[in-house]
Amino acid sequence: MNIERFAIEGVVRIIPRAYADARGVFSETYSRRGFAEALGQADFVQDNVSRSARRGTVRGLHYQAPPMAQAKLVRVLKGAIFDVAVDARAGSPTYGRHVAVTLRADDGAQLFVPRGFLHGFCTLEDDTEVFYKVDAYYSPAHDGSIHWADPDLAIAWPIREADAVLSEKDAAAPRFSAIQGGF
Repeated sequence: MNIERFAIEGVVRIIPRAYADARGVFSETYSRRGFAEALGQADFVQDNVSRSARRGTVRGLHYQAPPMAQAKLVRVLKGAIFDVAVDARAGSPTYGRHVAVTLRADDGAQLFVPRGFLHGFCTLEDDTEVFYKVDAYYSPAHDGSIHWADPDLAIAWPIREADAVLSEKDAAAPRFSAIQGGF
């Protein structure tokens, strides 16, 4: 696997090796040993899939507060997304900054989002399916959301706010300042 690191420590883009022949393509998308050698140990405990019917569907910016914070390994099974990780770690020198990448099903790239980050994405195609592994179980009591289009975060989303397809929760989410200094 190839690893791309960013200015914000901990967030990485992973590009698995793909082997093509007349039958199609084979790719190993996750290996506990390979992941640990490249990025450190992660004990993923739950897999999740989201399907979005329309281009412009925004999911996020979501988080789970400590002690149930989650790291995520995100990849696209069908379609494409604009994927965002926002540093919400208390005391981090990159607090409030973000990494944004495009993930596409056809290239197999993945984004690792460490604990202490907000995560969200916007679908770039109709009928997009996203798969992600997490290292802590979902906890409704620790679930939270920050408004995806908060101007203080200065994320250059590929959609106008008026055109976004949102859940009620995400539409009503508070601004980043609501988490007052992070996790």
